Amino acid sequence: MLGRTDSRLRLVLLLLVVAVGAGALGLRLAYWQIGVGPELQRMADSQLEQPTVADVERGQIVDRRGTVLARTAYRDLLAAYPDVMQRREMVIQTAAGLSLILGYEVDRRLELLADLSSGDRYFPVEERLTPEQSDLVRKGLEHGLLGALKLESHPVRFYPSAGGAPETTLASQLLGFVTDDGQGRYGIEQSSDELLAGSGGATANVVGAEDVPRTGGHVQLTIDASLQLALENELQAAYVADRANRVSGVIMDPYTGAILAWASVPGYDANNYGRTANRAPQMFTDPILSEVYEPGSVMKMFTAAAAIEKGVVGPLTLVQDSKNLFLGDNVVRNFDRRSMGVVPFEDAIAHSRNVATGRVALELGQTTEEASAVLYDMWQRLGIGKPTGIELANEAEGIDHPPAEGEWLRIDLVNRAFGQSVAVTPLQLVNSFAAMVNGGLLPTPHVYAALNGELQTAPAATRVITEELSATLRDMMVHVAETGPHYAEETLIPGYVVGGKTGTAQIWDAESSSWLENVYNHTFVGFVGAERPEAVILVRVHDTEPHVQHRWGLGLQMTTNQLFKRVAQATISALDIEPLPGALPAQPDSEPSPDPRDRREPRPQADPTTEPRTDRPVEAASTRRHRRARRDARIAGRG
Repeated sequence: MLGRTDSRLRLVLLLLVVAVGAGALGLRLAYWQIGVGPELQRMADSQLEQPTVADVERGQIVDRRGTVLARTAYRDLLAAYPDVMQRREMVIQTAAGLSLILGYEVDRRLELLADLSSGDRYFPVEERLTPEQSDLVRKGLEHGLLGALKLESHPVRFYPSAGGAPETTLASQLLGFVTDDGQGRYGIEQSSDELLAGSGGATANVVGAEDVPRTGGHVQLTIDASLQLALENELQAAYVADRANRVSGVIMDPYTGAILAWASVPGYDANNYGRTANRAPQMFTDPILSEVYEPGSVMKMFTAAAAIEKGVVGPLTLVQDSKNLFLGDNVVRNFDRRSMGVVPFEDAIAHSRNVATGRVALELGQTTEEASAVLYDMWQRLGIGKPTGIELANEAEGIDHPPAEGEWLRIDLVNRAFGQSVAVTPLQLVNSFAAMVNGGLLPTPHVYAALNGELQTAPAATRVITEELSATLRDMMVHVAETGPHYAEETLIPGYVVGGKTGTAQIWDAESSSWLENVYNHTFVGFVGAERPEAVILVRVHDTEPHVQHRWGLGLQMTTNQLFKRVAQATISALDIEPLPGALPAQPDSEPSPDPRDRREPRPQADPTTEPRTDRPVEAASTRRHRRARRDARIAGRG
């Protein structure tokens, strides 16, 4: 009996345990169903969604008038699925058809045939088809001539305007490009990448709900597309005629600092940047912004500014020129190894006399140290040796050798007075000349007119020299254009006031520790306008060997004066600058530029034994008399 009683107790205890366990499970189940059920349902639903991230459309880049320079376009990726291509005949037919559509050579055709025969599940044939190629592929698929292919549309960056040189897009080095992974590289595309790229995406769930992504912001530039193209055309013409390594140019509003055009040739095709990356990646670097060079005699205007401000000379002060200037063991010579004797200072600048300019530089102070400090101070005020503040990345500072950090010897001072042993960027140079001619205010160069519809205001210009000194320097530049050797016929534009300064500088070869023989940098910086300067223009022919015999000596087929004049005429047209009252409008040169679309041999010059022209436009002569009268009045007023 006792055994049965013990068994009955154990059974009761077991039933109680089971009951408690069942109750706990019930409570737990209720918790999952009622307490956290909605959250679990949401998580389950999320597993059924098919997320797809939509591409954000990159914002446009437009010029000052709204012309589109860069936008998003859609191109097809051509994909192949060899594993579903059953018949060998179809493989061969597809390979042949695609090779014809895509223009493949023999090696690439054989490679394509091997890929289509591999039996792989998938491979991309081409990542970016032209619209014409896509249409032909579609027709081939529709008619059963091509098999196991698919066109997958995706956004790409597109630059719609052709540049002024063959196989380039407009303003390529200024704009930069966008890589296949959507990253802006170089120029505007890099500097404004965050704004242009935008953010967001689209997620489509099982019922088709979709969030629309935000598109990228838009950028409006200060450049004028028509003037940009004209500049590139003229630079390309000089590149061909002068057999140059490279040719650069920039056009700027001297009062606001707005960049109106900016280019170097050769440029590149931003729609096919990969080809440039493989062949000549150095083309991506913008020499206007990022490359320094010794500019030569254009720096004589800085020496003139320092000397006139200091009271050492005036434009009409007589100065001594000679064949040689001996400084210890060093000898400074003029480019022609000749002497002009005693000449007015403005003529020494107009005829680019190294010796006379060097002598004036030595008079800037009682000691070489004081004179060096005076010249360097003028450089600094006019922006030499420091970034201009433009919004673009990778701006070079220049090399200006502060005398406080290393004493200038007499030969250093003289060399730097005429533009050797100092390195600048073209952007610094054109900005400095803007201050010289605009009344003495140094602007901040800028390329942005508006960001996402919000107008951009450039920093206020800073006064660096007096209005009187600016007017004197401006007159001296006009004098250079009118009286420099062979300059008048190459530079002046009837109905307009033109001024500037040339520079021809030797190039130092660090490897051989010597000057390159007969290879120079050629520069012209100047202005054009009527009642006032309307644009400052710099043109530079890089690392070029003179190869044409002129009546004044060996030189370029297209001189920098001539190149400046052509660019100035294009600027007059683009900006619609009215001529001086009563003057004839500017006429294009009768001799057209060499064809910028090929590399034909340059057109021969006229016989160098021809007598030089002595005629000058009436308007230029009257302007000169008026300028001299104003200047003489100022000089008389100063006593």
